Amino acid sequence: MFMYKIGVVGDKDSVLAFKAIGIDVYPVVEAEEARKVVDKLAYNNYAVIFVTEQVAQNIEETIERYNKMMLPAVILIPSNQGSLNIGMKKISENVEKAVGVNIL
Repeated sequence: MFMYKIGVVGDKDSVLAFKAIGIDVYPVVEAEEARKVVDKLAYNNYAVIFVTEQVAQNIEETIERYNKMMLPAVILIPSNQGSLNIGMKKISENVEKAVGVNIL
């Protein structure tokens, strides 16, 4: 049976805790490194890729490319330094696109 995987990309302090619940963690420091890791995960059967907002703001074009595809789902999460509200903004935009009005 084929299984999709889940990964998380972000700064080391923010992503390490995900290892405890069985998610593959990929600590990154620079934008280029993050871009390469997200691309690698997308091509290696990862259905869900969590990316910290701080990392995501430096690789917007990569994330947008995957947002147009069915898989992987790239989901923005706050880092351990708090939220930049980018993830919530994206959810609101997607709900508005799907429903026609912003119900959030």
